[in-house]
Amino acid sequence: MTKTVQYLTIDPEFAGQRIDNFLVTRLKGVPKSHIYRILRKGEVRVNKKRIDPSYRLQAEDSVRIPPIKTDLPKKPITPSQKLTQTLTDRILFEDERVLIINKPSGIPVHGGSKVKIGLVEILKTMYPKHPNLELAHRLDADTSGCLIFAKKRSALRELHELLRSGKVSKQYLALTKGHWSQKELKVDVSLQKNILSSGERIVKVNKEGKESLTIFKPVQTFDDATLVEADLLTGRTHQIRVHAQYRKHPIAGDEKYGDRDFNKSMKEKGLKRLFLHSHHVSFTLPSTGLKISVTAPLDEELKVFLEQL
Repeated sequence: MTKTVQYLTIDPEFAGQRIDNFLVTRLKGVPKSHIYRILRKGEVRVNKKRIDPSYRLQAEDSVRIPPIKTDLPKKPITPSQKLTQTLTDRILFEDERVLIINKPSGIPVHGGSKVKIGLVEILKTMYPKHPNLELAHRLDADTSGCLIFAKKRSALRELHELLRSGKVSKQYLALTKGHWSQKELKVDVSLQKNILSSGERIVKVNKEGKESLTIFKPVQTFDDATLVEADLLTGRTHQIRVHAQYRKHPIAGDEKYGDRDFNKSMKEKGLKRLFLHSHHVSFTLPSTGLKISVTAPLDEELKVFLEQL
């Protein structure tokens, strides 16, 4: 709990960020509902004035934050040395602005009620000199492969703009049920995200949703399954999983959108996880002109499983 009013001067790195997002990051452990309440009541001031949650910060802004209670644990949660070393070994690219890792399956990108620490929190302990390190995009907890982080706010803005404008090339590998025909390979159907009362996200094909386009390409065919490369041309939540399900070729090991019998068959043959892997990403940062292109090899357990098939 902060017992006194805080006054912060905004660093140029945070220029352009919305005040609500800035406070969510700054006030760890404070519920979003409380952050929006103190904004609405005018307890947060910028340059001594009330502001809307959508206000975008400017360099040298003076931000007043009222005394506030947090729900953070008394002792910070730290990752094990083994986990830290695992992530270090899985770094695919790193410079002063960008970090790309081959994310392990089973680790969420953010900590929550069920998992106390996620990749973002782990990496911040590994990179204390980069407190502004943030995710540029997301991967589901069970998905492995290329995951992009920005070390600086300016790099994060660049990456978000590249992602919005479709200038980040992303290819995934997925093991899917059955065999694909040529006419099934292009999936251009809109998706709508819904939040259930439990808080779980579920995505469905719906013409009222957001435009979504995935191109599938068969890589290797097995008796009752096909390894495909999925070219993600839009970045919707669960896009590849739902598009594969829509074509009646659900992904192996997908407990939410998959086929129960197919999953059971794959599990009996040794598959212990969702077979979805972010295989390749490439993009060019406008500020440096540097083209970044990385490939994340399949995890050994997936390679062994394919050999068994």
